[in-house]
Amino acid sequence: MRSLVFSFWELITLRTSPSSRTIKSFVLNFGPQHPAAHGVLRLLIQLAGELVERADPHVGFLHRGTEKLLEKRIFLKSIPYFDRLDYVSMMTQEHAFVLAIESLLKTTSYTALYNQIRVLFDELTRIMNHLLALACHSLDVGNMSPLFWAFEERERLMEFYERVSGARMHAAFYRPNDLDWTGLNHQFFLDVATFARDCFKSLTEIFAVLTTNEIWKTRLVNVGSINLDDVITYAPSGPIVRSTGIPKDVRFYRSETYASYWFLSLNSFLGKRGDSYDRFLVRIREMYESVSIIFQILSGVVSKKESFTPKGDLQYQTLNILELLNNTKKNNLNKQVKYTSMEKLIQHFKHFSEGIKVPAGMVYSLVEAPKGEFGVSLVSDGTTKPYRCKIRTPSFHHMHVLPRMSQGHFMADLVTVIGSLDLVFGDVDR
Repeated sequence: MRSLVFSFWELITLRTSPSSRTIKSFVLNFGPQHPAAHGVLRLLIQLAGELVERADPHVGFLHRGTEKLLEKRIFLKSIPYFDRLDYVSMMTQEHAFVLAIESLLKTTSYTALYNQIRVLFDELTRIMNHLLALACHSLDVGNMSPLFWAFEERERLMEFYERVSGARMHAAFYRPNDLDWTGLNHQFFLDVATFARDCFKSLTEIFAVLTTNEIWKTRLVNVGSINLDDVITYAPSGPIVRSTGIPKDVRFYRSETYASYWFLSLNSFLGKRGDSYDRFLVRIREMYESVSIIFQILSGVVSKKESFTPKGDLQYQTLNILELLNNTKKNNLNKQVKYTSMEKLIQHFKHFSEGIKVPAGMVYSLVEAPKGEFGVSLVSDGTTKPYRCKIRTPSFHHMHVLPRMSQGHFMADLVTVIGSLDLVFGDVDR
């Protein structure tokens, strides 16, 4: 197919008679300079007037070879690389890699407690991701108000990151079969409870401003719709697949659930049309559900389901974190490292410099990240470094469905479709 690139002036001065004048297809570059293209996406758009006939995404501007770099680092030093993939939802990606390591190690300690702390931070991260997604999407469409509410709440969330890890974004907080209790004191959990209470109010304000806005609904309703055939063909996940009415969520699967999600009271929210407006509703309802999960973790409302227990040997009981922290000496959780001999100091140094030896084997672990299914396929040869690590990121798969979503829409709707996908290109390029 031969395509010509016309300037705007050439288009309006085509030397054809009025009777034979027709709209010809032309190719236009969208991005990477466009703000909605995140600075690292180039779309070659074939337009017929203002209608999108075809969109060809060009990616790779942010490629850093993360999967190859992981083969040269020990397992502990590989964890920070996962923060830099989807740099908006950091700890959920660490969780997938840590679960893969723990599956190969086949050892657990304080499992119930560790998993509940991980669920707590996973849900804080989910709120952090969706707040940015909705704020930037509304800004792209033309509504600035949610940006101020969302970024105020995100500042508080990044403060929680900083208090437990020292970093506001790239936390590298999770460890295989380990947990750093330095920042997890009594006051921290009280502040998280206060945040969850106030965040509920902010979410309600954002929800009221957007759902009652006719311009917002006009720009999103029936824009970027997908159906069951598209889900089967392109394999999207997360809010995108749930917006079509398909209840696909890793946290609800008996065979794939992780951490302590199976023992919590959870709800999944589905759409009907699979359009941009349904994806907006699913994300904001998921934030409400994350607030509910946070309150369950803090209050110790964890049900004991005898019918199914992940990994067979875990026994979950009602656990109140605040009560546990009052007995830190009894549980020996907040104990500082003390060296009674030079040999123990050397052993501690070698543990973090040379790394731990992970038994040989292959495993695939996945989590329900805010954007969708995030999976880690890990191969170990019995050394302290991964032999191979293949990462399955949701945004990369969502790029495949972008041309299908935008086909037949106006060029102005292309910004709406990209924003509703919630793409992060560290996730795409890796």
